[in-house]
Amino acid sequence: MGKRKIALYHAFHTSLPIMAGYGFLGLTYGIYMHELGFNFLYPMLLAITVYAGSAEFLLGNMLLGSFHPLQAFLMVLMVNARHLFYGLSMLEEYKGLGWKKFFLIFGMSDETFALTSASKIPEGTDKGWYLLWITWLDETYWVIGATLGGLIGPFLTFDLKGLDFVLTAMFTAIFADNWLREKDHTSSISGLIISGLCLTIFSADHFIIPSMVIILIFLTLKKRKV
Repeated sequence: MGKRKIALYHAFHTSLPIMAGYGFLGLTYGIYMHELGFNFLYPMLLAITVYAGSAEFLLGNMLLGSFHPLQAFLMVLMVNARHLFYGLSMLEEYKGLGWKKFFLIFGMSDETFALTSASKIPEGTDKGWYLLWITWLDETYWVIGATLGGLIGPFLTFDLKGLDFVLTAMFTAIFADNWLREKDHTSSISGLIISGLCLTIFSADHFIIPSMVIILIFLTLKKRKV
C-alpha cells in the first residue's frame, strides 16, 4: 500500500470512537433542524462549512430570527473561543506540513484535537497524511450524520415535540462531564455565577454574549495568575 492508504488505514481505526459519537449526534442535529422547519440541505451545508457542533445547534435557532451578523459572529466566537488555545498548542505539530495544515486548522474540533494531539503516530506512517485523514474522517462522520438526520426527519411518525431540548441537554452533559473530571471547580462555579448575574441584569434574550465575554476574561486572568 502507498503511504496515503497506510495512513488512511491507521487513521480510520483511530477515529472509530468519533464515528460512533459524531454519527449519533449528527443524526440528532439533522432531525432537530428538520423540526425547526429546514430541509436536509441546511444541516448538510452547515456541517460542511461551519463544522462546529454546538455553534450549529445555536445557528438553527438564529436562522429563524432577525438577521444580526455581529451577534452571530460574537456568539460563535465565544462558543468556540477554546479553539484559539487548541491552535496555539498545535503550532509545532503542524509545522512543515505544507498545504495540509490549512485543512487541519479548519477541521480542528474538540475530538479531533484530542486525537491528533495525544495520538502516537504508528510506525512507518506519514505524519501529515495521518493527521489529515483523521481530520477529514471526523468531519465526514459529522456531515453524514447531519445529512441523514435531515433526510429521515420527514419520515419519522412519532411526535418530535420537545426535541429542541437536545441543545440544553448537550450542554448540561458537557458541563456534568467536565465537573466530574476537574479537580478544581472554580471555573465551573464562576461560570454559573457569572451567567446567573448576567441573566438577571441583561434578561434572557441578551445575557449569553455578555456572560461569555466576562467568563473568558475571568478565565484568562485566572490562568495568568496560576
